[in-house]
Amino acid sequence: MGFKETKVKNGKIIINQGKVEHKMYIITKGKVDITLKADNKEVKVATLEKEDFFGEISLYNDIPRSATARASGDVMLIMIKNKEELSAFLKVNPEYSIKMVQALGGRLARTNELLVSKVKEEAHKELSGFMW
Repeated sequence: MGFKETKVKNGKIIINQGKVEHKMYIITKGKVDITLKADNKEVKVATLEKEDFFGEISLYNDIPRSATARASGDVMLIMIKNKEELSAFLKVNPEYSIKMVQALGGRLARTNELLVSKVKEEAHKELSGFMW
């Protein structure tokens, strides 16, 4: 099965935070900026490059996008529309399975660090409220 690459022009939004859709993307050329919007402020949280992927959660969960992805320069992407296409892609590119597991593990570790930091911050606030 051949996977079609799609060209995305510089600055074009690929996925929108808050939108529900079921596609993931693999970058074959160029860079994609990942941003989060909160309190009317947009913050860049990552820049992804060739062989990175994004949007994978949407293949498995019917929830709104947690971030926005925007082309940073012209980008070439492979779009994967469902779990079956991802499975077919991984059968043709089995080495990519390891890359995905490593990347997802790294993302989970960073998320865990942020969560632990936030919990510690909140615990400190609660404790400081008891001190007069």
